[in-house]
Amino acid sequence: MGDTAITKTTTAGPVTAAGTVTTAEPVRATGPVTLTTAEAATVAGPGGPGPARPAHAAALPVASPGTSPATTEPAPGSPPGADVPSTALIPSGPETPPGPGRPSAAGTPSATPAPAATPTSPLPPPRRATGPARAEETTHPAAREGKSQPAAPRQGRADGGPDGPADAATIAPHDPCAHGFLPERPPVRSLIGTWTRLDAMARAAAVAPDREAAVALVERAHRAEELAALRQRVSRLSLRNAEAAAMRIAVIAVSCGWCGIDPQAPAAREVADEAFLDLWAAIAHRIGHDQFVALPTLALHNWAPERKPRRHIPIDQLARTETLVPIVRWAPEGQPLSRLDRLMLAATRLEAHGIWLFRLAETLAGRSPDDSSTPTALRRLVRVQHALRAQLLAEAAELSAAPATPQQRAVLGALAGQGALEPPVLQAADAVLGIGARRLREGRRQLLRRHLPAQHRAWLSAMDRHCAPVRTLAHRGGPDAAVYREAQESLIALRRTYTALVQAAARPTGARLTRAA
Repeated sequence: MGDTAITKTTTAGPVTAAGTVTTAEPVRATGPVTLTTAEAATVAGPGGPGPARPAHAAALPVASPGTSPATTEPAPGSPPGADVPSTALIPSGPETPPGPGRPSAAGTPSATPAPAATPTSPLPPPRRATGPARAEETTHPAAREGKSQPAAPRQGRADGGPDGPADAATIAPHDPCAHGFLPERPPVRSLIGTWTRLDAMARAAAVAPDREAAVALVERAHRAEELAALRQRVSRLSLRNAEAAAMRIAVIAVSCGWCGIDPQAPAAREVADEAFLDLWAAIAHRIGHDQFVALPTLALHNWAPERKPRRHIPIDQLARTETLVPIVRWAPEGQPLSRLDRLMLAATRLEAHGIWLFRLAETLAGRSPDDSSTPTALRRLVRVQHALRAQLLAEAAELSAAPATPQQRAVLGALAGQGALEPPVLQAADAVLGIGARRLREGRRQLLRRHLPAQHRAWLSAMDRHCAPVRTLAHRGGPDAAVYREAQESLIALRRTYTALVQAAARPTGARLTRAA
């Protein structure tokens, strides 16, 4: 072959294969094994530590017991008559290979430093790939050794440009203890490139006077082939920008009255615009979430701080301490925020204040009901739920005084009819205390969770299993069981307060939110 040098041996049955040795019985080297100087530096091969095996490395000749050491021919590319360095003997025992300047067994100093490796067998490992795959293995040896190497460029911006840090979903699994179900970074304020058309379409659909006007906007974009152009660019979006595009798709869908349809269902073609459904389905496939037209997307990915903070702070602290404004407003520019705007911002702040609930859920997971830390965590959970309820009551006055249009009330009614207005933090508390299994039944619980991403649904399912021992307190007596029932009652009061807030946002006229549970 052109990339190997065939080695002649003096054994009765010469072994001359450059790749994997395939004999009838396993080949064991009981005598000395001869290596050329170039091979001694590359014995590690593609799978072991040390430098990669070069393409011109010859096969290792095996010398049978009692025979003279094998002779080798010069490797391809050596000038005729060139001196072949003496071979270094590597015995089968664990001895130190010759290093730089150290004489070998034949008395000649080793010209190339050998790697500090103690292979279990003197034979080289079999080749794992040939052709292009072999070339790919030897291209970046630092990757096999765990060394740093330049990272490949990532697709980040809306048109494929860099977007700073890598997407969170590709770095580590989701950790709700860090920031709850909020995104790891603030949502994208505005898309760029061709995606500015989707941005403008979402803003226009949100302030449309009725559904017919919103549908006309989508049909106009279809005729201008803007939707088809966006559909071709979905694969170039980073995950963060794809989530931003999904929020705008959700705004357009609910404005047109399409929030309850499946974009891939054949019946949807009779109701909604076909090109918009194709774009919708492509975005859903990109983010790995089909049922994203709901409050988690419309609220948690549709906010931004009114002013840029002077220093970097965690996203949950950012949403708690800074004044938030919607990215896509349901009210026209220059006018006060509508009730729908304030409801979505209230849901975002509720998630930010509920970060302690996620951490307490992790504390209670797997704990025995007889553990001394269980009632302590339940008492803290009661205090957190009381604080969340106070947060909602503080939002109620401004929400009731905000304006509302018939179109916005229709959007709220459509979302409520689909069960798409349940905050994720309430579902997390439900997974710990088990209120949903008794009051909403298991099917209803899964119906509410379908609007969450897959990693969030998996976390809630894990909490269902791991908090099952704590829920056995519901059938006991004593002070610990009393604390558990108090936590259940506080969650029921919190859920009722949130339901009253949604009802106040959907009413034609302002209504006072009562403080009674």
